[in-house]
Amino acid sequence: MPKKQPNINRGAVGLFFTFLLLFLVVLYRFSVIGITGEAAGQPLAAKAEQKHMRQDTIEARRGTIMDRSGEVVAEDTVSYNLVAILDKKMTTNPKKPRHVVDPEKTAATLAKYIDLKESEILRILSKKEENPKLFQVEFGKAGRDISYQTKMQIEKEELPGIIFQPDSKRFYPNGVFASHLVGFVEKLEKKGEETRNIGRLGIEKSMDSILKGKDGKIKFESDVWGYLLPDGKEIVTPADNGKDIYLTLDKKIQTFLEDSMNKVVEEYNPKKIIAIVADPKTGEILAMGQRPSFHPETREGLEETWLNEAIEYPFEPGSTMKIFTLAAAVNEGKFNPNEQFQSGSYQVTKRDKPIRDHNWTGWGKISYLEGVQRSSNVAFAKIAKEKLGFETFREYLSKFGLDKPTGIDLPDEATSQLRYEWPIEKITTSFGQGTAITAIQQIQAATAIANDGKMMKPYVIKKVVDPDTGDIQEKKPQVAGTPISAAAAKEVRDILGTVITSKKGTGNRYNIEGYSVAGKTGTAEMSQGGGYLDGPGDYIFSFLGMAPKDDPELVVYVAVQQPEIDHYSKGSIPVSMIFNPVMKNSLQYLNIKPSTKEAPTSVKLPDLTGEPSSNAVKSLKDKGLEAVVIGKGSEIAAQVPAPEETAMEGERIILLTTGNATMPDMRGWSLRDAMKVATLAGINLDYKGSGYVSKQSITRGTTLKKGDMLTLELETPIESLNDDKEEKKTDVRS
Repeated sequence: MPKKQPNINRGAVGLFFTFLLLFLVVLYRFSVIGITGEAAGQPLAAKAEQKHMRQDTIEARRGTIMDRSGEVVAEDTVSYNLVAILDKKMTTNPKKPRHVVDPEKTAATLAKYIDLKESEILRILSKKEENPKLFQVEFGKAGRDISYQTKMQIEKEELPGIIFQPDSKRFYPNGVFASHLVGFVEKLEKKGEETRNIGRLGIEKSMDSILKGKDGKIKFESDVWGYLLPDGKEIVTPADNGKDIYLTLDKKIQTFLEDSMNKVVEEYNPKKIIAIVADPKTGEILAMGQRPSFHPETREGLEETWLNEAIEYPFEPGSTMKIFTLAAAVNEGKFNPNEQFQSGSYQVTKRDKPIRDHNWTGWGKISYLEGVQRSSNVAFAKIAKEKLGFETFREYLSKFGLDKPTGIDLPDEATSQLRYEWPIEKITTSFGQGTAITAIQQIQAATAIANDGKMMKPYVIKKVVDPDTGDIQEKKPQVAGTPISAAAAKEVRDILGTVITSKKGTGNRYNIEGYSVAGKTGTAEMSQGGGYLDGPGDYIFSFLGMAPKDDPELVVYVAVQQPEIDHYSKGSIPVSMIFNPVMKNSLQYLNIKPSTKEAPTSVKLPDLTGEPSSNAVKSLKDKGLEAVVIGKGSEIAAQVPAPEETAMEGERIILLTTGNATMPDMRGWSLRDAMKVATLAGINLDYKGSGYVSKQSITRGTTLKKGDMLTLELETPIESLNDDKEEKKTDVRS
């Protein structure tokens, strides 16, 4: 034992110095880190801050899209994303769990509120069994865009671990409303990336970068769970919100258009409808619609067509093209309305088949004015070849912008497909066959006719407004060309007016009471496999019109493709069901006074009391007044308006006879006239709505007693227009 002692001492000394050296190295290292604040060249303070700093995105608000008056068309609204916390570590108090404790119950409850099967929800909630590190789960599309109301309903269920993350949802309050023009917003998800909103179609697409703005960000100190620490650091870079866009669309006019198209779809089930309403003085598009269409929120119907048909679809226009051939001839001084020509057929060259009028045999020798009214193909073939010449006619196609896109501020505009190489192609172009153009090109060209020769570039964005700064970028009307003179434009409108008013005209159906209309019908054959379809409805029926004729405030184009009709001559019916109410309602809404209605004259009323009923009625009728007798007595007991008062020509005069008063049929009456009856009969009157009487609570012929209650339902002319109007029949294959 005594011999081992020196070895033990030497070993102890060695260990001592080894540990001392290690201690000195560690001490030196700590000293260096303490002095420099770095380890391995990395700043430790920054690394520590990074470990506890979290960064979140502050989403920019997407700009609102509005109509010209500020009515919302598309806007962001608050929505919520459904999230389930699965990590048990989130629960610190077992009595108040903060994670999903009962997946089966949670799945069964959530299935009542979101569009996902209970079994699928349970599968999602059970993912932690496969991945123990999983903290939370979401529920895909079914768990996004949860409304505030649904959120409140789920929260009332008090499901542990179910939370909501605030988000935004694009809301389209008008539903199907110029959907292809406005477009929609789609949430784009990529693995490992944040969900992004992308504009699709229309304004949402073309103005996406302006609407979406620029996201901001916030950095903040957080605990291990990612929650904000009290008094922690915050660094905020605010979001740059998207700009608001005001469209040229007018919500009321667009609604007139949507409603009219819906009626045609319901009654005639066409393959396609295209319709545009424009202000010819500015080029502003006031309404644009099509069928099929889609709902921008649900995307229902989108699979049927992605195209904005008015912008992206060139097609043979048919005889609406004759407007521009006529305008060229008038402007060149080559159109003599009284000159005669032989209708029926016309052979361009010896090698070409003759072109024919739509009735095949023509109408014998007629004037060129009648040729326009009857929409004679031969008349326009001769105008293009013999009056204008092919080179001059081609120049006018360019002047009217029919060989290039309009440049409208909508995406994916197509251009025309002019076939103008061979003589027969040049001839058929003059009356709208063979060559394909878009609806918006026709609208732009028509503004030159309506606007005294000045052709206005169409546009749909009125102004862009920065909601944060108030800066406004306003778009101004732009003249796209002056293809014809003001005098020529007026003459063309007068000629096109006779297409509507003449008994020989093809546009009789488009006559609107109180307003003079100028326009042209069109019937384009549908091509297929190198030939044309020949079914009764296998055409694109159209009308391009403007009103009032002498100073047009609106230009309206309507095309209806392949409606379900039993004869092509009925093709104008669905077209007029859109054009007529849209044009008339819009003019009335814009306070454009009727141009053909004469001012009524006034009449001083005689005292008719004591007069026999029949004599009183005749006396009023002779003065241009309408007499309504209430009662079954033989003599007049009272009248409204009273004797010596002034009544307007055509006004309704209510006559109460001796004996009991009886209820007249008031449908179509004004509220003022209905009040006359109530006053005379001594009954009480209540009403709802505005406009004219559509329903009455007391039926016609009922004996009235003083104190009876009469309730009326009123409708505006816009609501009831054309409900009972009898349709005329006319040949419009032109």
